[in-house]
Order: sequence, then structure tokens, then C-alpha cells
Amino acid sequence: MALFDLPLPELERYVPELDVPADLDAFWTTTLDDARTHDLDPRSSPYDAGLRLIDVEDLEFSGFGGHRVRAWVTRPAGSASDGSALPAVVEFLGYGGGRGRPHEHLAWAAAGYVHVLMDTRGQGSGWGTGGDTPDPVGSGPATSGFMTRGILDPAEHYYRRVVTDGVRAVEATRALPGVDPARVAVAGGSQGGGLALAVGGLVDGLVAVLPDVPFLCHFPRALAITDSDPYHEVVRYLAVHRGQEAQVMRTLSYLDAVHLARRATARALFSVALRDTTCPPSTVYAAYHHYGTLGGADPAKQIEVYAYNTHEGGQTVQLEKQLRWLGDLLG
Repeated sequence: MALFDLPLPELERYVPELDVPADLDAFWTTTLDDARTHDLDPRSSPYDAGLRLIDVEDLEFSGFGGHRVRAWVTRPAGSASDGSALPAVVEFLGYGGGRGRPHEHLAWAAAGYVHVLMDTRGQGSGWGTGGDTPDPVGSGPATSGFMTRGILDPAEHYYRRVVTDGVRAVEATRALPGVDPARVAVAGGSQGGGLALAVGGLVDGLVAVLPDVPFLCHFPRALAITDSDPYHEVVRYLAVHRGQEAQVMRTLSYLDAVHLARRATARALFSVALRDTTCPPSTVYAAYHHYGTLGGADPAKQIEVYAYNTHEGGQTVQLEKQLRWLGDLLG
């Protein structure tokens, strides 16, 4: 894929105006207050994954609507009961994937963290080794995929539920034995990166946000310049449901990770791939430049640029940078 978006010097100056709903804060305050009327009830049980140096737990907790959400917890062996209070990383998954098997995600635990990998409700059958969390909520007419489920009302949209699950995942992580609640970071790639940004703007006291090639960012720009799914799911919907554009864009404005990331206060390490047609570079830079801007003083942030990569981004190269960056941050 050739370069298709703005040249890098323009990306580095790209700070688009945003159409933020006036009641965005009220919408999410009400959403999270409603979720917290349900007992979080985090329950974890040991899971034998055949690992000797890593302990594994099968965690479930109450997310949006009190629906039970699954996650894997991995940590250094014995650390839950030896008096340790370790930092934790809550990770969100890419579009279509599920939590899979616990031995697929060991880097953070091997580096000395408690790692919580949240399953994504209703997903887990697009790639990888499966998921375990249903989405019991239906929707009106929608295209294939998840982007247009509940697209005519932000209160009914699929991602309202998933973002809420992510906030509750941080709360469940902070309640785990052996976790230092003041040293919790959120991370993820693609869909997971967008969720990390959204959760980063909705949860106080996070130590870091680590979004890689994030999805769910700057919807107006994304829909205008890419034909790739998942953004193109919305285009296909509007090609059939003519005349609903204003209603659709209003819904998406409540879920845009750029709008929520403005509220963040934690330090952040982004990544972007300049040939990425799935999550175009200008949408990532929109999130990067607006990140943390509502706090009066921008939190420290940086972005790693992969000039010759598409949506795979930096992959394990970026993971190694994350490990070093967060390790340095935490001392």
C-alpha cells in the first residue's frame, strides 16, 4: 500500500475541529452510574494452563447492564499471595478477536505485571482462538459486523456497552489481590487501542495509556477517506439507509475515542502506521493531538511512527518499546 493520507509534516500539525456533543459528559456519567448499580462482583478462579512461572486466573465481573464479562489474569507465579502489590496492565482486543488461550499473552506477566486481558462481548469468532463473552443485547437493522448495531441511538449502540465493560474491567483489576490500584495502565491495538483511549478518558488515576494504531477515532475523517472495514460498515449502512447520516453521525459522536481521550490525564505512548488504510494515520493523529487537552496542561505523550507498515503497525517491536517505556515510567 502506497502512502494515501496526509504527508507526515501535515499529520504532525493535524488538529481537526471536533463536533463534540454538549451532553457528552452527562451521557457517560449516566451510563457509568447505571452500570455501577450492578454489583461488580469480580470472581477469579485458578486456571491450569500448564505454565510453571506464570499464574493464570479465569476472571469474570459485571459489565454494562450487569452482564458478566470474562477475562484472563496472568501474573508472576506466587505474587498474589506473597504480599506484592504489582502494577497492572488491562488490555483490550482487536476487532473480531476473543481472549483466546492464556498462554498466547504472556509478555506483561513475564515483565512483572498483573495482566488482565478483557474478552470483548459478542466477538471472538473473526480470528484467534475464540471468545467466551456473549452480548445479550439485540439491535435494529445493521450491516454485518458491530459498527452499526444500535447506530441510530447512542444509548443503544454496541460500543456504549463495550466501553462500559472496559471501565468496569479497570475497576475489577483494581480489586484483585496483589494489584497496586494506583499503578494501572490500559493498552490495546486497533479496536483495543480505541477502547484504551476511551477508557483512559473515563477512568481517573490511570498511570498510562498505550494505544496502538487505534480504531474508533475521528469518525468523520475515517468515513471520508477509507474503504476498509470496520469503518466501511457504516458507509454500507448509509448506502442503504439513505437520509440517516445526521442521526448516525450524532450517535458516533458519543463514542468517538478522540472526544473521550481529551479528558485523559495519564501519560500516553501511541503508535501509528503511515500506510494503514484500516485506521488511517490522520485519525490516529487526531486522537494524539487532542489527547489530554481538557486538563489544562497536556499530559506527557509520544507517538511511534511506522512509515512502511499497514495496520499491523509495529507489532512486537512496539510491544518491546511499551515494555521499556512503562518500566521507565514506573521506575
